[in-house]
Amino acid sequence: MTARDNSPDLWRDSFPNPAAAGSKYDRGHAVVLGGPMAATGAARLAARACLRIGAGLVSIACDPSSLMVYATALQAVMTKVIRDEAAFAACIEDPRITVVLMGPAAGVNDRTRNLVLAALKAGKACVLDADAITVFKDAPDELFDAIASPVLLTPHAGEFARLFGEVSDREASALRAARTSGAVVLLKGRDTVIAAPDGRIVVNREAPPWLATAGSGDVLAGFAAGLVAQGMAVFEAACAAAWIHAQCSRAFGPGLIAEDLEAQLPAVLRDLSGQIGQTAPVPFRPQ
Repeated sequence: MTARDNSPDLWRDSFPNPAAAGSKYDRGHAVVLGGPMAATGAARLAARACLRIGAGLVSIACDPSSLMVYATALQAVMTKVIRDEAAFAACIEDPRITVVLMGPAAGVNDRTRNLVLAALKAGKACVLDADAITVFKDAPDELFDAIASPVLLTPHAGEFARLFGEVSDREASALRAARTSGAVVLLKGRDTVIAAPDGRIVVNREAPPWLATAGSGDVLAGFAAGLVAQGMAVFEAACAAAWIHAQCSRAFGPGLIAEDLEAQLPAVLRDLSGQIGQTAPVPFRPQ
């Protein structure tokens, strides 16, 4: 299938448009897996991005040892203490939780692996980034066999190689990975490729060079999770997140750091809202 260039024309009809009479509970609840006390920044970036793009509620699920950092550093983002896999499974079994984002600085360890598998077993829509990808490098089939719910993988080229082998042709490699894993794959880079198992391929071309900065990918994962939380299908959410992420970078320009992406988002969304126009609100449908 021929790749299409990414633009709002591809996903504007499914972009979340909150109803005037709606509430935060109509906009989904995202859970972000928090990292250890010495590495909380990535999850915080992802959680704030998720909330800023429109998720009605966002919680960080964290170990008791890092609770104080998350609780004091975040305001609108809530915290949920999880001591083990059983506590995490109990946390996410609530049907009102509509997406789980795992990986940013979560740690490449058994805890991350087991919590990813618990979320997939629960049938939750998932965004898997960074450590949630790398942790399966020695047993990728264990991850692929567990994928049955809507899942987005967001690797850069190095993380991609750990599960799927080296990238050759970016479009062909991403499509092969999507068909192998059963997940939508967003292969990050200057030309970001979004591929679905059904053969759809979209390329977000010529991302600004300022996006090559620490934490940028965590924000992208948060944007995607926030859109999925609101009921947007994973492939369309990935395309929209990649486009918005690049637009936020263009709006800020040189000197960008990851925190600036979220700060640019309201203006980008206002402009996008004008392009979408007065369309009917998108009904919330948990995946």
